[in-house]
Amino acid sequence: MNMESPSRALFLDRDGVVNVEVGYLHRIEDVEFVPGIVSLCRTAMRLGYKLVVVTNQAGIARGFYTEADFETLMAWMRQQLRDEGVEFDAVYHCPFHPEHGVGEYKREHEDRKPGPGMLLRAARELGVSLAESVMVGDRCSDIAAANTAGLKQAFLVAGTEESGCPGDYLDIKTLAEVEGWLLQQG
Repeated sequence: MNMESPSRALFLDRDGVVNVEVGYLHRIEDVEFVPGIVSLCRTAMRLGYKLVVVTNQAGIARGFYTEADFETLMAWMRQQLRDEGVEFDAVYHCPFHPEHGVGEYKREHEDRKPGPGMLLRAARELGVSLAESVMVGDRCSDIAAANTAGLKQAFLVAGTEESGCPGDYLDIKTLAEVEGWLLQQG
């Protein structure tokens, strides 16, 4: 049992927040990091936030690539960011899809956003206080997961959800806006 006081986390969706959205990213040559992600993560780490990626991976469910492909790509991405002074504390992914999944991957799962499963796992496994944590996403499912889990703040990166989302969040155009917010909070 972790006897330390709970820490806070910066939860990041992967596609559209950490890397530029290209649709079912699974190849290293297609990775382009979102401008500002390194600075945001460095600031969050300096402020004592754990860095946690929470990503739906419907491409695995659909059979476009394997979980091993995902793990290989994430190891490469983590090393690229590590070289820039950024260390993720955890990467959680959900390989299931209730409608478009193939075989064992065709099912509903509590980890699939808008469900809060990955956030709840991080709270348990990393000793994270959800009430002190923050989420940055680019889809309504990210906002719903953050709101359901009771996070302190959720941010929606502009561009993907044209008509906005239900729930509580702040619209942002750049990751620098999240970084500024974190610095204001202290």
